[in-house]
Amino acid sequence: MDDQIASQADAVAAALRSVEVPPLDPARPLLFCGIGTSLHACRVAAYWTSELSQGRLRPQAVEAHELALHGAIQPGDQLVVVSHRGSKRFPRQLLARALAVGASTIAVTGRGADQPGGDIVLRTGPDERASTHTASYLTALAVLGRLVSKLVGDQGTAFNAALDRVPEAVRRTLELPAPTGIPGRLINREPILITGFGIDEITADEAALKIKEGCYLWAEGMSEELALHGTPAVFEPRMAAVLIAPGRDDGGREQELRRLLNELGLEVITCGPEGPDLPFAAVDYLLRPFVAILPLQRLVAEMARCRGSNPDLTRGDVEPWASAVPKVKL
Repeated sequence: MDDQIASQADAVAAALRSVEVPPLDPARPLLFCGIGTSLHACRVAAYWTSELSQGRLRPQAVEAHELALHGAIQPGDQLVVVSHRGSKRFPRQLLARALAVGASTIAVTGRGADQPGGDIVLRTGPDERASTHTASYLTALAVLGRLVSKLVGDQGTAFNAALDRVPEAVRRTLELPAPTGIPGRLINREPILITGFGIDEITADEAALKIKEGCYLWAEGMSEELALHGTPAVFEPRMAAVLIAPGRDDGGREQELRRLLNELGLEVITCGPEGPDLPFAAVDYLLRPFVAILPLQRLVAEMARCRGSNPDLTRGDVEPWASAVPKVKL
């Protein structure tokens, strides 16, 4: 996992440089589909499309599992199906189902599968060696960014140019000191709450998944607002929270949530351009998914070292997980 995290500036640069994306039709329905981390990338792409088109386009981000089995797919639909390796059961089933009804399909995936399905295949990069995926998330974002920039008209031109600056922002973030002092504040706390506002809510969800995979701790990502509605009933001092500092005006909700968590005795960690706990390079708001996740990925690696968990295998090397998990066909 350490190697994959460190490779991401070059990996994103390679993905941006090598991909040739086809034009999508803004007049036709557009669905971004994936599972887990790939669905998080789809949600970012849908967010970009809506923001850059000033709400004229509102694509859906849909879990590939459900749409592979249920729900109408029309011949005029455009499906972008994202997966790490192109070998998972339900993304492939969804592509086959969409092709059968005449919908247009694009598969965004790594280089591992020779035939992942789809009318068009856009490759993100080499398959990852660690099962806690990091680089394939950022490279999927890079490919999806190029795809979205071609869809949204004049706003897409500036966004496409901004994507070219992303590898340097990733590099600057990874050159910051590793968060070696943070695991001691989290190591005996569970569950871990992660919150974000706007596009950062997606990063919170992705970070929670990485903590589960790599640290074997229960974590949950959610919006700042949901964390203030009903959820405070479960806040206890044994917990910890990571708050992603908002990249645009959130009506003061992050500060209100921080005050509440402090009063209730939770350990509170801050992730943001100003630090102090988990800093990342300052970038344009829409580009934050590329860099806000990086200190959280590195936190997972440092916590795994402290806990003795293995983010490369996600318990695939110990029983009963080693026997039970492979029985589930992903």
